[in-house]
Amino acid sequence: MSAPGTAEFQAPLRVVLVEPEIPPNTGNIARLCAATRCELHLIEPLGFELSDRTLKRAGMDYWKQCVWRAWPNLEALQAAYQQGNYWYLTTKTKRLIWDAKFQRGDFLVFGRETKGLPEPLLHAHEDCCLTLPMDNPESRSLNLATSVSAAVYEGLRQLR
Repeated sequence: MSAPGTAEFQAPLRVVLVEPEIPPNTGNIARLCAATRCELHLIEPLGFELSDRTLKRAGMDYWKQCVWRAWPNLEALQAAYQQGNYWYLTTKTKRLIWDAKFQRGDFLVFGRETKGLPEPLLHAHEDCCLTLPMDNPESRSLNLATSVSAAVYEGLRQLR
């Protein structure tokens, strides 16, 4: 992982994808992170290879501009980054993203496209779980890249 620009670079927010499955989603999120100077952390196992042609095409040349790292599990990431708040994005809470008070360097944690974050993780961190509002009760969830984008921009809005 390399930091853009100067040694004092600190990402405004850090995006964590737990076991992402769909290469175009991850590529689009890498592009978002490059554009917003947010870090991207990928928690294994990944549903694709990082050299996957689809992933590179979705992220285009933004992978070179994105500060990112892969981790064997979430616990390894949390051991390396003990400072900062961890926010868990899920459809399984009533606490809206607008209720959070984001701080520079916070982690926005997202689950797999098909299953979201594991229930035990959500239960262990209930007061740090957030959801994006959806007015249509028949809508199950939003696309992962859409959710990450909405959360990142809400966080950036608060930080600025």
